[in-house]
Amino acid sequence: MTGTLILVRHGESEWNLKNLFTGWRNPDLTEKGIGEARATGRILKAKGLAFDLTYTSALKRAQHTLDLILEEMGIENVTIVRNTALNERDYGELSGLNKDDARAKWGEEQVHIWRRSFDVPPPGGESLKDTAARTLPYYKAEIEPKVAAGQIVLIAAHGNSLRALVMAIEGLTPEQILKREIATGEPTVYQLNADGSLKARVSL
Repeated sequence: MTGTLILVRHGESEWNLKNLFTGWRNPDLTEKGIGEARATGRILKAKGLAFDLTYTSALKRAQHTLDLILEEMGIENVTIVRNTALNERDYGELSGLNKDDARAKWGEEQVHIWRRSFDVPPPGGESLKDTAARTLPYYKAEIEPKVAAGQIVLIAAHGNSLRALVMAIEGLTPEQILKREIATGEPTVYQLNADGSLKARVSL
């Protein structure tokens, strides 16, 4: 038996557009982001996919993305589970800052380390390792068993919480996952075996 897991990063947010560190702050989607979410819904509908369950974070940009996907697909009666375990990485003191201003304050090298290292958190925030420590136990306990049982599950979340999942599902190293770009609104479909291991992966 195989199950299907679809991962989608939220569409472009207002703070993505403004080049701000977002983290747990709560801006909504831009018009472009709304279009990306709707396009994802059309792509998934064209593939004939329907969902037994959907999951998203506690942040509106991911929730709005999921709502638009379901609306575009004409899906009304599906369970939506929202949980902070799927929230974006917390950027701490960087949250709300323009990335150029952060470089001016702390230096380009230090900001690069915070953004692109696996286990060095920004002040008051989370590293990708910290994010994985929050996201993966929830995935393993709550989501993976349902996919392993043959269900079709969609997760609409964020770049770094999805990186944590991709790292585990694909068996990537910290170096490999840091190089993986996860585009806004681009769905990735995984087929998982009954033990949760990866059978196939397709980016749509």
